[in-house]
Amino acid sequence: MSRRIYDFGLPDRFVAGTVGRPGSRTFFLQARRGGTLVSVVLEKVQVQVLAERMVLLLAEVARRGVRVPEALGPADDDTAPLDEPLVEAFRVGTMTLAWNSDRDEIVVEARAQAEDDEDDEDDEEADDEDDEEEIELSDDDPDGPDLVRVHLTPTRARGFAERALRIVAAGRPPCPLCGQALDPAGHLCPRRNGYVH
Repeated sequence: MSRRIYDFGLPDRFVAGTVGRPGSRTFFLQARRGGTLVSVVLEKVQVQVLAERMVLLLAEVARRGVRVPEALGPADDDTAPLDEPLVEAFRVGTMTLAWNSDRDEIVVEARAQAEDDEDDEDDEEADDEDDEEEIELSDDDPDGPDLVRVHLTPTRARGFAERALRIVAAGRPPCPLCGQALDPAGHLCPRRNGYVH
């Protein structure tokens, strides 16, 4: 099957969201422009890393003189649920984050997980140098992995990051002793020699 490239430019909406109860949630990135809607599945840690790196990138470009909002107005804070129909286009393997200085936009790319990457849990991490410099975006080679690409203004990027961090934090609370997520029935805490906490 040939490669699918979903290039949204400046989307009408780009959000992270979840389906399911804490402890068994599925995380999605979703982009919509006009009548085109694409949803991709990724891991919670990928959402967290993307949002945290986006905040760092916004801080860096603000330091360099680009106007970046400190806080969102009510109109910029997207709290709506994911759009329907929610159909998984692919599972994300790697992501890149870049700053386009010609247009003052953040570019986010999410690539499908290759069969070789299925056991590698560190694919979502990007090099710190990439956050501070412009990186060359991947070409549109028809033989590469499926790809979603969006461009975000600093305001839209701030909105994405804040929503994503709220969604990550809304999961199960951590155990105060070991830091692992607590199940509703408790969990076997290694710091309490296996006793349920």
